[in-house]
Amino acid sequence: MILLFRHGLDDETYIGGWSSGDLIEEGIQQTHEAALFLSKSEYKIDKIYSSDVKRAMTTTEILKEYIDVPVEYAARFRELNKGLLNGMNSKEAYKKYPIYKNLDDINIAFPEGESMIEFYKRVKDDLEYILSLDNSVIVTHRGIINMLYFILNDLYPNMDKKQFGVTHASIHALNPGDRTIHKLR
Repeated sequence: MILLFRHGLDDETYIGGWSSGDLIEEGIQQTHEAALFLSKSEYKIDKIYSSDVKRAMTTTEILKEYIDVPVEYAARFRELNKGLLNGMNSKEAYKKYPIYKNLDDINIAFPEGESMIEFYKRVKDDLEYILSLDNSVIVTHRGIINMLYFILNDLYPNMDKKQFGVTHASIHALNPGDRTIHKLR
């Protein structure tokens, strides 16, 4: 089983993506609760893989307090690259780039970033690698987990971020044998 752990809450007044924003206090607490849940679960965990974005790395550091296994950080587990908007204050970003406020076209790329369809293809290209990480936790972002739901359920991607229940510090189980995915917590 591969466990997908979304990072805890960060400051949502800023654009996420590949930003250097970190967890806020509520996110730290969420992460401790989820890490405790995992430490008491029956799942075998041999390694933690993590996005190399700050909020995911902090989540991983907290998880390591509960589950002491090797960690590997990798850019392949990063969120959608929002290019010039990464880390910008949301109000300023949407004033400067209003088209992205309620973007519903998966083919439009963020300036110097990627589009949702490019992101989907990036995750799909990594699927076999991800499926090879049995008995691990992948600390990542809502976008990666959502893309895995789309891919594994043979659904065309869309911009609805909330449809699979990928909330902060939520945990999702991916069975590499039958290629199913579901929310645990």
